Amino acid sequence: MQVTAQPESLCGVSIVDQSVLIQEPGKTLDAGKIFDLLPVKKMSSVQPEGGDAETCFSSLGLRMATNLLSSCEVLPILRRKGSRGRSGSRRIMMKNSRLRSDFHMNARISNPAPVVTVRTFFPETWIWDLVEIGSSGTKNVSLTVPDTITTWETETFCLSAQGFGLAPREEITVFQPFFLDLTLPYSIIRGEQFELKATVFNYLSSCIMVTVTPSPSPDYTLTPLSGDQYTSCLCGNERKTLSWTMNPSALGVVNVSVSAEAVASHILCDNEIVSVPDRGRIDVVTRSLIVKAEGTEETVTHNWMFCPKGEALTEEAELRLPENVVDGSVRVSLSVLGDILGRALKNLDGLLKMPYGCGEQNMALLAPNIYILQYLRDTEQLTPAIIKKASNFLTSGYQRQLTYKHGDGAYSTFGSGPGNTWLTAFVLRSFVKAQSFVYIDPTIIQQSVTWLTGKQQRHGCFQQSGKLFNNRMKGGVSDEVTLSAYITAAFLEMHMSVSNPVLRKSLSCLRESISDFSNTYTTALMAYVFTLAGDMKTRALLLDHLDTVAIREGGFFHWSQTSAKTSASLSVEISSYVLMAKLSASPTNDDLVYASSIVRWLTKQQNYYGGFSSTQDTVVALQALALYATLVFSPQGSSTVKVQAPSEQLTFNVNQDNKLLYQERILQDMMGKFSVEVQGTACALVQISLHYNIPTPTNVTTLSVEVKPEADCTSQSHRPKLTLKLKSLYSGEENSTNMVILDIKTLSGFVPDPESLKKLKNALLVDRVDQKEDHVLAYLRELKTGIGINHTLEFIQEVPVQNLKPAVVKIYDYYQPSDQAETEYTYSCAAA
Repeated sequence: MQVTAQPESLCGVSIVDQSVLIQEPGKTLDAGKIFDLLPVKKMSSVQPEGGDAETCFSSLGLRMATNLLSSCEVLPILRRKGSRGRSGSRRIMMKNSRLRSDFHMNARISNPAPVVTVRTFFPETWIWDLVEIGSSGTKNVSLTVPDTITTWETETFCLSAQGFGLAPREEITVFQPFFLDLTLPYSIIRGEQFELKATVFNYLSSCIMVTVTPSPSPDYTLTPLSGDQYTSCLCGNERKTLSWTMNPSALGVVNVSVSAEAVASHILCDNEIVSVPDRGRIDVVTRSLIVKAEGTEETVTHNWMFCPKGEALTEEAELRLPENVVDGSVRVSLSVLGDILGRALKNLDGLLKMPYGCGEQNMALLAPNIYILQYLRDTEQLTPAIIKKASNFLTSGYQRQLTYKHGDGAYSTFGSGPGNTWLTAFVLRSFVKAQSFVYIDPTIIQQSVTWLTGKQQRHGCFQQSGKLFNNRMKGGVSDEVTLSAYITAAFLEMHMSVSNPVLRKSLSCLRESISDFSNTYTTALMAYVFTLAGDMKTRALLLDHLDTVAIREGGFFHWSQTSAKTSASLSVEISSYVLMAKLSASPTNDDLVYASSIVRWLTKQQNYYGGFSSTQDTVVALQALALYATLVFSPQGSSTVKVQAPSEQLTFNVNQDNKLLYQERILQDMMGKFSVEVQGTACALVQISLHYNIPTPTNVTTLSVEVKPEADCTSQSHRPKLTLKLKSLYSGEENSTNMVILDIKTLSGFVPDPESLKKLKNALLVDRVDQKEDHVLAYLRELKTGIGINHTLEFIQEVPVQNLKPAVVKIYDYYQPSDQAETEYTYSCAAA
C-alpha cells in the first residue's frame, strides 16, 4: 500500500469490506461532508456576466421584496489577462490541490501460489490505522490480504501543516476462480442442530469435477443429507450448494473445516472433458462456531491477599455446586499473582463483563490504565511491551471520549443533551493524569476546567448538570455537596493551588456541610478532598467519624452507605476513598497497617477479571489499590504458594522476576475443600474461580422484563421473521433507576432486522443500541417506579436450526448490577 501526501502528514487509512458499506450507506467521507463542517456552509459568488439583480439575489438564496424596478442593464466586465472572476474559489482549488493525498494498492506475487489454500480470516474491517508520512511525502506499507473473496474499499485522509487532504476512494478485489463458501450461525446452544451449507463457485471458463469433503472432528457429527452428490460436475459460471446436518457435542469454540477439490475425471461434464486448474485446485475454508451451554452463567470467586513475613499464612474455601447445575458447564480455575494490580494488568481491556457504550463507561476502560501505568512507572516495573499495550488503549480511549465532548468543553453520557458535571470532572481528572503517557490536547483540558468553573455558584459549591452516576449516592446531604466534593477532588488532583479562588470558595462551601455525617459516601469523599487540600484538622474530624462507623469483620475494614441498605458497588467506592484519604498525606506505619485491612477487603471483592461490580467502583478502587501498592512496594522477597485441592497439590513460586506473571491452572477435581498456604517474604494474590450454568432463574427483583414473541408460522418466506414485544418495569423504593441495560440474546440462526434496530434507537427512553455478536444491547436512560415501558424488536431467521433452545433476555441496573432479572423466549414456529 502506497500513501502519498504532504511531507510530515499524518494519515488515517481504512479498508472495509464493500458489502458492509452497502448495508450501511452514508457512513463514508466525501468532499461535501468535509466542507459542510466549515463555519460557512455555502459560498456563492455573484456572476458578473448574465443575469440582473433579481437573478443575482436569487442565486444567493435570497428573496427580494422591493417597490423599485428590479431589472437593470448588465454591464460588461473588464479583466486583466489571466485574472479570474472567482478568485476565492481559485484559491481554494489551488490549496486543495496542494493538499491532495493519493492512495494506491499494488498486489505483488513473488512466488507461485500454493496448491492448497486454507482460508480462516474473514474480517469486515481489514485496515483501520494511522500512517505517518515522512519527509519524502510517500510511505509504503506491506499488508496481507484477508481470506474473504470480496471487494475492499479504501478511505484515506491526511492532516498536515498545510491542512486537510482526502484521497479518492480505491477498490481492491480479492478473487479466485474456484472457491468455497460456508453458511453457519454465529453460535448455537448445545443440543441444537442445523444444516451446514457449503456452496462451491466455479468462475473458470471450463467445467470441473468437484469433490467437497468436511474434515472429521470429535467436537461434532455431520450427517449427509439424502440426495446430495458430494462429487459432481460444476461447469463455468455455475455454483452448487451441498449440505449436512451438524450436531455439535463440545462446548466452546468449534472449528468447522470443509474442502473443495477439483479432481481429474474421465466423466464428461456437459459434453466437455473436465479440466483441473494449474493453481488453486483445492480451497479449504475453516470457520468457527461458538457452542454455548444452556441457561445462565454464574461465577463464584474466592480471593485472598497473603503478605507473610517469614511465617506461613493459611486460608480455606469449599466449592459447592447448586443442585440444578447444567451438566458439562462447570469450570474451575486457580490463579496466582505476586502483585495487587497484576490481574487488572492482564485484563486492561476487559475489567468488567459489561458493555462500554457510553462516555462514562469508556472512561472506566481508560482510567484504570492510567493508574496501573503510574504504579508501574513509580516502582520501575514499566516495560516497553506494557507501555505500548497500555498506551494504545489510552490513545484509542482518548479519541473515543472526544466523541462525547461538547463544543463548550463539557461531556455527556452519549454526546447529546446537556453537559454532565460528574462526567466532565471524571474526564478532567483522568486526562490530566494521562498526559504523562500520551498526548492530550491542553486546550481540551482547559475547556473542561472553564466549563466546570462556570458552574460554581456564589456560595462556592457547584451547580449540578446531568444525573448522578449512581442514585444510591444520595443521602442526608444534598447532591450539590457530593458533586462539589467530586469536582474539587478533580481540581486538586490536577495540582490546582488551594489559593486559587475557585478552590478557596469550593473548600469553604464543603466545610459548612461537615456537621452532617448522614451520607457516608460524601463523608469519605470529603476526607479525601481535605487530605489533598492539606487541611489536616478537617481531615482528622472526618476520618475519626468514619472510623466509628467502619464495619470490622475478621480483620477486614469496609464501609457502606447506610446500615439498613447496602450496595456492594458503593461500599467498594466508599472504602476506596477512605483508603486514599489515609494514604495521601505522608502515611505512618500505623496508617499502612490500617490501610492493609481495607486492601484485604477490597481484593476479596474483585471479580474474575480484576475489576469490581460496576464502572465507578472499579475506577476508584484501582486508583486506591495502585496508591497502596506503590507505598508498600518492595523489590526483594519471594514466597511459595501451596494449594491443596481435593485430590492433588499444586505449588507456585512468586518472586521479583515473575510477580506480574499470571499463573493459572484449570482444575479437574473441582468440588470439595481447598486449602491455601503461603510462606515467604513476598505478597501473593490467590484466586479460585468457579464457573457454571444454571437454568434461567425466574425470581423477581425490583426490575423485571416481560417478553412476548410473535411470529407468522404460515409464512412461506425463506427468511421468516420473529417479533419481540418487551415490557420493562421497575418496582423498587427509589423514584427511578440508574441507567438500565436491556440485554437481548438472539435465538440461534437469527439476526436482528436492521430496520427494526433503527426504530429501537429512536424509541422511548432509549439512548443507544449496540449489536454485539449474538446480543442486542439497549441502553435505557432510566425507569420510573411503577411505570412499564414497551419496546419492539424484530429478528430474521438466516439459518434454520432444529431443537431450538430458548434465548435469555436480561435487564439490570448498570450501577447496581444486583438489581436484575432474566426471562426466556422461544420461537413458536420451531415446534410447528
